[in-house]
Amino acid sequence: QLRLVESGGGLVQSGGSLRLSCTTSEFDLDRMNVGWFRQAPGKEREGVSIVRNGGGGTNYADSVKGRFTIARDNAKNTVYLQMNSLKPEDTAIYYCAADLRVATDWYTGTDFGSWGQGTQVTVSS
Repeated sequence: QLRLVESGGGLVQSGGSLRLSCTTSEFDLDRMNVGWFRQAPGKEREGVSIVRNGGGGTNYADSVKGRFTIARDNAKNTVYLQMNSLKPEDTAIYYCAADLRVATDWYTGTDFGSWGQGTQVTVSS
C-alpha cells in the first residue's frame, strides 16, 4: 500500500466551492487510476469520481455531475477535485485512492489498494 495525501478540505457555505488535492511522493500518479470517495457519518462510502490512466477518461457519481470536476496536473503529480455549487449533503470526509487496474465498478472502491487519510468537507446551509 502506497501513501496518498489529501488536502483542501474545510468549511464552506452552501453554493460555495472547494478544490481538493491528492498527491504522493512515492509513485507517478499519471500511471494510476485515481478516484475520489466520500463518507458521511452513518452512511456508506460513496464513489464520487475517477480519472483513469492511459487516457481512459473520467466518471462521476450522478449526485455530483455538473458540479464537480476531476483533473490531473502531471507536472505536480497531483489529482484535483474541483467542487462547485456545494450543498449540505456534500458534507463528508473525502478520500483519494489509486491503483493500476480498476474495473468498471470503480465506485465500490474495492479495486483501489492505496488510500489517503481523508480530508473533511463541511457545507453549511
